[in-house]
Amino acid sequence: MKALKTHWQVLLVGLLVFGNLLVWYVVAHETRHGILTVTYLDVGQGDATFIEGPTGIQVLIDGGKGKKVLSELGKVLPFYDKSIDVVIATHPDQDHIEGLIGVEERYKTLVFIEPNLITDKPFQIALLETVRNRNVQGGGVKELSAWAGQEIDLGLGATLTILFPDLDVSAWQDITNNASVVAILRYGSTSFLFTGDSPIAIENRLIKEYGSQLDVDVLKAGHHGSRTSSGPEYLAITSPTFAIISSGKDNSYGHPHKEVLDNLATVGARVMRTDEQSTITVKSDGEIIVLEE
Repeated sequence: MKALKTHWQVLLVGLLVFGNLLVWYVVAHETRHGILTVTYLDVGQGDATFIEGPTGIQVLIDGGKGKKVLSELGKVLPFYDKSIDVVIATHPDQDHIEGLIGVEERYKTLVFIEPNLITDKPFQIALLETVRNRNVQGGGVKELSAWAGQEIDLGLGATLTILFPDLDVSAWQDITNNASVVAILRYGSTSFLFTGDSPIAIENRLIKEYGSQLDVDVLKAGHHGSRTSSGPEYLAITSPTFAIISSGKDNSYGHPHKEVLDNLATVGARVMRTDEQSTITVKSDGEIIVLEE
């Protein structure tokens, strides 16, 4: 009997210790009220950016290729968090959306946004089927076509606003990069710009439409640092303090290209690269941008 009593005492103490650790784990992950966090996930040669607003609302922009995004999300999300409020697929290229298939299978999402560009690419078909199957199963995913002016409220005045497409891109199956969703994230006096794989032609369109409104603190460089994006005029008007390049180590495309790095140096941007720094996290309290290193 004494041995049995001791066993239960040890078990009880163990449960109390575990419970205490669990409480502190939850507290550590839920006391970020008022802080906007933008995490540029290292998914190799691809794109995936996770945003957590100042009240905890979450947005995932793209998911890279393969399933690496799942392990990366596991590093930034607590184990008990199995939902992401909004998922945005900027355009139907494999290195941007294939990983979203696994995300939609594993996480409950409320809103799915894409640029109304449907192709016959198998990974896009699989992604859309997954989203719609979740709806059939009662997942309640709302599908939206991205359109300029749409706004996602992240709480405490933080907003993610779609800037492009501002025209019908449904017939652009052969120029999918051109259809990339472009969005600007603002919180207080701080701002972030996300451009997918938008080429210089679309950058010029944005300059004409928005002008100085494109001036931001943090720029996600277009197309993994390819010379087809990040034109000198665009960088001059966006004038970022930080430029984030998502590219794979020793990738076959040579990204980021020297021209882009030179252009960024010209405007005085500090360049951060996932192929060198791995996952990159930037935080804002609405006034100050802090780069975690």
